[in-house]
Amino acid sequence: MHLVERFREWRIDRMTDRIARRPRGRKARETYGAEDAHSFLWEPVLDALALGPDDRLLDVGCGGGAFLARARESGCAIAGLDHSRDMVRLARAKTGARVELAEATAMPFAAGEFTAVSCLVAFFFFADPVAALREMLRVLDPERGRVAVMTTAPEAKGTRAAPYPLASRGHFHTDDELVAFASEAGFRGARMAHRDEWSQLLVAQP
Repeated sequence: MHLVERFREWRIDRMTDRIARRPRGRKARETYGAEDAHSFLWEPVLDALALGPDDRLLDVGCGGGAFLARARESGCAIAGLDHSRDMVRLARAKTGARVELAEATAMPFAAGEFTAVSCLVAFFFFADPVAALREMLRVLDPERGRVAVMTTAPEAKGTRAAPYPLASRGHFHTDDELVAFASEAGFRGARMAHRDEWSQLLVAQP
C-alpha cells in the first residue's frame, strides 16, 4: 500500500476509534456521558428484555452508562462492559455499578451470571460477531437468560446514522445473517424483534 494511502487509512482508524469504536477524549465523554445517549434505541430493547427486580443485566459496550441507568429503573441489578477506559470510568461514575474494561469476546464474568444481556450499537464494530455472541451466551443463565442486540442496519450505510468514513469501519449484516450468527453461537429462538430503516434488534435465548 502506498505511504499516502496508509496514512489516510491510519487517520480513518484513529478518527473512528476516538469518535465511536473506542471513544476517548473530552468530546467523546460529553457525547456518551449524556443522560440520553442513544435513547432512541432504548425502548425496543427494554420491551424485548422485559426486565424486573429479579433480573441481572449485563450491557456489552455500555459506553457512558446511560442505558444502564435507564434499565435500572426496572429494579434489576446492572453491570457493564466496555473496551474504552474513558467509557468505563464514565459508566462507573454514572451508575456506581460493576463496569469492567474488557473485550466482548473475553468477558471477566462467570458462566450463567446474568439473566439478560443487552448490546446497543457496539455490535456494529465486532469483527467476529459469532465469537461475541458465544461469550454472551456463556454468561447467561441457561434457564432464564435472554439477549437483545441492537445494531445498525445496512440501509444506514452512508447516512447520518453511519456516515463515511466511519461506515467503512463498521460491519453491516442482513437480518438473516444476524439470526444465523445467533444460531451458530448456540442460541435458540433467534429472531428480529424490531426493524426500521436504520436499526435492527436481534433477540434470542440460550
